Amino acid sequence: MQPQRSDDIDALDRATSAFLSVRSRLFGIAYRMLGTASEAEDIVQDVWLRWQSTDRSVVRDATAFLVTTTVRLAINLAQSARSRRETYIGPWLPEPVDTAADPTLGADRGEALELAVLILLEKLSPNERAAYVLREAFDYSYSDIAEILQLTEPNTRQLVTRARKHIADGRRAQVSSTEHRRFLEAFLSAAQQGDFTELKSLFTEDVVSITDGGGITGAARIPVLGRERVAKFIATVSSHIWAELTLTRMQVNGQSSVLMERGGAAYVLLAMDVSPQGISQIMWVMNPAKLAAISRSLQASSQP
Repeated sequence: MQPQRSDDIDALDRATSAFLSVRSRLFGIAYRMLGTASEAEDIVQDVWLRWQSTDRSVVRDATAFLVTTTVRLAINLAQSARSRRETYIGPWLPEPVDTAADPTLGADRGEALELAVLILLEKLSPNERAAYVLREAFDYSYSDIAEILQLTEPNTRQLVTRARKHIADGRRAQVSSTEHRRFLEAFLSAAQQGDFTELKSLFTEDVVSITDGGGITGAARIPVLGRERVAKFIATVSSHIWAELTLTRMQVNGQSSVLMERGGAAYVLLAMDVSPQGISQIMWVMNPAKLAAISRSLQASSQP
């Protein structure tokens, strides 16, 4: 077998460098479009394999090629994921990611990263989702997005406009990170004490509690709606849900959240959406598969 030529090695080194320079951005795009870190990672690996086997001598812009490939693969996967979500047991929530470990997830801005926004994006068409993510989170021009999606620029603008309206209609104004953290701590205190009155005071009138258990025993399979019902639900389970739990504060999807562990294993990730009127959405991620990555991230950060 002949030794590999030096120019081949140099070409592979350049290809590797080009890929690694945008890898975080590729993951950030795929994750926002799919709401699942594991699937986003699979997309990125697939892009890498395709990049290795591509005739790179005809590629004028490596970054544009890699981003375009990522978006198109994510669109294809998002289309098939919609049918899979229809058979998902109970409510579906995005897979949380530790943004303290990767503060930007490849984006210049933290747009389209919060769990509540990812839930809203899930209701959009894959093309609308892609256009919104590229424009709002990564500041791509309309002409660049049109080229990636193989659409006209006017059509691209319409996609972004529709997506913006959907997000705006589905979400109230947000509070500062400090105020968000204050609400989270007040909720934890009231929930642990089973304080029905205090819980009610923290919620908006139309608050919703969503639990994603993926079919595991003990996870609520339908959302709980309304201030009275949510407060009663949380106050009722306070006697046993908090027993023997270890709580760790984390920055998840750009917001203060809490990972609860029982017996040394991740049990539930608690996140919430907060407006100036109060807590409007409480999200409990209990599906073990969705807690695996964030649990590993916590363990890694605690290593000396």
